[in-house]
Amino acid sequence: MTAEQDGDAQVTLSPAEWVARQAELYESSGGTQGTTQLGVPCLLMDYVGRRSGAVRRTVLMYGRDGEDYLIVASNGGSDRPPLWYLNLQANPEVELRVNTERFRAVAATLPPQEKARVWPGLVELFPRYGEYQAGTERDIPVVRLTRS
Repeated sequence: MTAEQDGDAQVTLSPAEWVARQAELYESSGGTQGTTQLGVPCLLMDYVGRRSGAVRRTVLMYGRDGEDYLIVASNGGSDRPPLWYLNLQANPEVELRVNTERFRAVAATLPPQEKARVWPGLVELFPRYGEYQAGTERDIPVVRLTRS
């Protein structure tokens, strides 16, 4: 993300109303509210739209691997990846809010062997991930977010 595209720019919230509401609560509270979904920790991710160039924001459940954050591009088990994932492939630089802390990070899709190592922990964190993977032929990607 560039300086023009990060925190000073207009941010477009998710078109999913419940995600937009949670993102607004998370951000307006300075990261003290809206930080979980179904008992799973969540982060805010700002990223650049690959076509529009607009800064977009979504709320995502996350797991941890050391200092890194892991997000799952499940799209609720759809046969198509979430749009945020396609945008990260085009531009992996993001800005995160994790609770009260805001920082930049770089996104990278895990290779198969590394995904296999972390997947059981992610399914333990949110069992629906296993159901989502079983219900689609698409290999659901796991993305590592590393502080930059």
